[in-house]
Amino acid sequence: MKYPEFSVLMSLYIKEKAEYFDECMQSIVRQTVLPSEIVIVFDGPISDELKATVDKYIKQYPKWIKIVDNKINKGLGLALADGILACSYELIARMDTDDIARNDRFEKQLQLFMNDSELDICGSHIIEFEGNINNILAKRNVPITHKKIAEYQKQRSAFNHMTVMYKKSTILRAGNYEHCPLMEDDMMWIRMLLVGAKCANIDDYLVYARTGYAMIERRGGWAYFKKYKNGRKKIFSTGYISKWDYYKTIGVQLIVALLPKKIRLLVFTKMLR
Repeated sequence: MKYPEFSVLMSLYIKEKAEYFDECMQSIVRQTVLPSEIVIVFDGPISDELKATVDKYIKQYPKWIKIVDNKINKGLGLALADGILACSYELIARMDTDDIARNDRFEKQLQLFMNDSELDICGSHIIEFEGNINNILAKRNVPITHKKIAEYQKQRSAFNHMTVMYKKSTILRAGNYEHCPLMEDDMMWIRMLLVGAKCANIDDYLVYARTGYAMIERRGGWAYFKKYKNGRKKIFSTGYISKWDYYKTIGVQLIVALLPKKIRLLVFTKMLR
């Protein structure tokens, strides 16, 4: 079967670990359907270890990897916006540089796009792990159908960002990614929905997402809550969510952010998944 050509888009910054990036790249090169290119955005200077790992893959796949070398750290949203513009193909698969894709991830998503020419974006559920993929902390399921995705997005992200594949033309029609700390992805999905994008999620676990207790612990405290509130305020300004949606979500987040760490871990791994 002949599959459409597509790009993989990733953003890499200095605090990420070279060993995790290497595992991520291995999961891409072992796919049952390989991408036509991998676009890696350097979001500011990266470490020598990361650069050496990137260079290793450039040497192995010199015509396959495209680097967007941003000299300053712009943040995820603006880094991805640069990456979108650099992608050569209409279909783009997002990937976080410390996660691991199941070896048939791209094949399953491409089949969905081939079966539905009107589809603009699709993702999947994730398995969250720490250390190695056998150490599972939780699973995050997302709604499957367009109708349920559109409704769920008013409260929480209806896509797992590291799992999505979307059309470049629709991303650009929606205005591309923007700077919105903690909610770059939510803003993107909402603006896609506002321009009429057709959405779906695959009812399967196509990506192992590296989470870890340390990351969950960081999702607390007053500073985190203020970033969350600012993001939700920006989302409210789009007109997609109601005042009730806005106040309900920031109220819940305030409670979660101020919980003791051990209880917050329980909430994230058992109640919010």
